Amino acid sequence: MSAFHTSLNSPVGPLTLFEDAGAVTAVEWGRAPSPRSTPLLDEAARQLTLYFDGALDVFDLPLAPRGTAFRQRVWRAMLDIPYGRTETYGAMAARIGADGTASARAVGGACGANPIPILIPCHRVVGAGGRMTGYSAGRGIETKRALLRLEGAALL
Repeated sequence: MSAFHTSLNSPVGPLTLFEDAGAVTAVEWGRAPSPRSTPLLDEAARQLTLYFDGALDVFDLPLAPRGTAFRQRVWRAMLDIPYGRTETYGAMAARIGADGTASARAVGGACGANPIPILIPCHRVVGAGGRMTGYSAGRGIETKRALLRLEGAALL
């Protein structure tokens, strides 16, 4: 992880943001010791605070998640899911893999490996019929539900 990081309190627990080479590279639950913030991390924390206050629905930050080409494609596609809306794993697979290279299971794997949750909204990806399925961050599905409720998304 980067030497540059900062932490903030949020309604879903303490979060630590990491930066490398001028882009946010990770959001992790908990606090990392010895914070070393930057103007970008300060701005990211400000935008997250506005998001949690219900005053921001689109983040404007440089993001650089590390992962395979397929995961990168899934993460970019997640950024297209509007605030307060959800998309199923299957629908996302069809949208990004019209050539048959994506499956709902592979999209789920990419969601679980998302290093920048919330900013890359993997919480907006749900199971068939809108079912709440796994969430690898915070308190799992409880955190996913909390984020979707915050956004006013319809929940099952």
